Amino acid sequence: MSRISTDQVKHVANLARLAITEEEAEMFKKQLDAMISFAEELNEINTDHVEPTSHVLDMKNVMREDKPQKGLPQSEVLKNAPEHQDGQVKVPSIIE
Repeated sequence: MSRISTDQVKHVANLARLAITEEEAEMFKKQLDAMISFAEELNEINTDHVEPTSHVLDMKNVMREDKPQKGLPQSEVLKNAPEHQDGQVKVPSIIE
């Protein structure tokens, strides 16, 4: 018995704005059912003596130190901009 219906697959595809055919819906139904089955198998594993983790590796703040550095010269930055005006990068307006 499948744990997910073709209608549910089509609904999720619609939410994701994806157009899928009947054949694709059936294919995804089988694939999603396999994923759900695997997740259910994981639920059967005894994890009573396993500490919860937020990451598989024991790592603490691995980011570099934040030191101020001199940035690129304005002429270099504007050289790569598609449009610029008065020493600033010009972008399309998004507010009406």
